[in-house]
Parts: sequence; structure tokens; C-alpha cells
Amino acid sequence: MSSYSLRGLSWFNALAADARPVVGLPASLKVADGLLDDQTVRFIAVVADPDNRFVRARNGEVGLLEGWGLAKAVDEVIAADQDKPQKRALIAIVDVPSQAYGRREEALGIHQALAGAVDSYARARLAGHAVIGLLVGKAMSGAFLAHGYQANRLIALRDPGVMVHAMGKASAARVTLRSVEELETLAASVPPMAYDIDSYASLGLLWETLAVQQIEQPTAADLARVSECLAQAIDDVARNGTDLSGRLGAAHRAASSKVRQLLREQW
Repeated sequence: MSSYSLRGLSWFNALAADARPVVGLPASLKVADGLLDDQTVRFIAVVADPDNRFVRARNGEVGLLEGWGLAKAVDEVIAADQDKPQKRALIAIVDVPSQAYGRREEALGIHQALAGAVDSYARARLAGHAVIGLLVGKAMSGAFLAHGYQANRLIALRDPGVMVHAMGKASAARVTLRSVEELETLAASVPPMAYDIDSYASLGLLWETLAVQQIEQPTAADLARVSECLAQAIDDVARNGTDLSGRLGAAHRAASSKVRQLLREQW
């Protein structure tokens, strides 16, 4: 049994089964160009690479190679589609446990590598590309910020293994000087502290949640349902624009909406 998740790879293989692989990227990145309901798309996933030269990035973490590789994969699409009336959609398949923690990562500028990925995704969105994030596993910390969070629309599969947070439970417990059990009790009443998808959805950041039969190895029915939802998300972006205003309507983000309103009034 492997110590890392294979969900991202499984969903990439399923969704991109008929797509053309993109070469010249780190082994920890899976990228392919294909069609989704007649819409041209690029599928992108960060996966585990047990032979990664950076040992802290062998279990699916987003490290130096992954950050710059994501930026390259997205920038290629921006450049290639610059003069096209219809921009290719980007499907970010998200199953990332963390950014890579290590002395070499810090010394060699992991903050710049991950910022490069964020910048590329944001520029793609602003250039008119639909960026859709599909959460099939963990979406943790700086890894999620670098791969998925800049999406126009976020779709999450409903499963206990699909979690979103700034850090893992053990790390959060240490930072807050609590036990993991105390942290879970607190999270039950404070949605931003929770890890489950329902709590995250209550913040208004998800466009859709979907239940599937086999999240580890999707069935044909699972694949059809998720593909249909992805296509609908792309269409929704085409109709309603590429900004992120749809994230601000939830009751638990009322303060964010209020602050933005006051800033507009004063500035």
C-alpha cells in the first residue's frame, strides 16, 4: 500500500483518457490536451513521484519543480490561444496534501515557484480562459493556492477524504496549542476552522459538490457525471464572466462583502 494518494492520478487518467499528453514537464505533473463536450481543454494534475529529486515533494506535494512546471503548462496555453476567439479551458484536478517543506525548498525560493503558478492561473483567467478546479482529494495549504484556488469555478466531490484547509490537523493543533480532538471540537462550531467539504461550501467558495460511487477509481457513471458538471462550469463562465464575484454571496462571507463595499465607497 502506497503512503500517498492516487486519486488525482486516477481522475486525470479517466478524464484525459483520449487526450494528448504534454511532454517536457516534471514527472510529478500530468498534463494533456483534449476535448470535453466539444470544448478544447487542458487537464492538469499534480501527482506523487517517488523518484522526485526533491525528497519533500515525493508524495504529491507542490514543490519547486511543480510550481514552475504548473506555470509553464498554463503559460503555454495563454500564449498559444492569445489570438483565438475561443480560449481553451483549464481543468485543475486537485489532490495535493501540502506544499513541499524543506531547507532546499526554502533556500531555492519555493515561495517564488508557487507564486509563479498562482500568477499564471490568474493571468489565464483574466485572459478569458475558463479555469475549473476539481477537488478529488486534499486541497491543503500553499499547494491549493498554487494549484486550483485561482479557478473561476470550484467543484468538489463529496467524500470524507476531500478536505480543504490552510494546514493539516496535526500542524493546526500545534499552532493553536490544542490537541487534535480539541481542534475538531472547535471546528464543529467555526466553519473556517473545519476540514469537511460542507463547512467549506458554507463559505460560498464552491460552485458545486458532487457525490460519486467510487472516488478512488471512478466508474463510467462517475466519469460521465463529473464530465457533465465540468462542461456546465465552463459554459457558466462563458455566460457570466471570468471574475470571482460568485464567491462572495454566502452568509459566512458577509464581512468580506461588507469590507469590499466600504472600500469601493471610500476609494
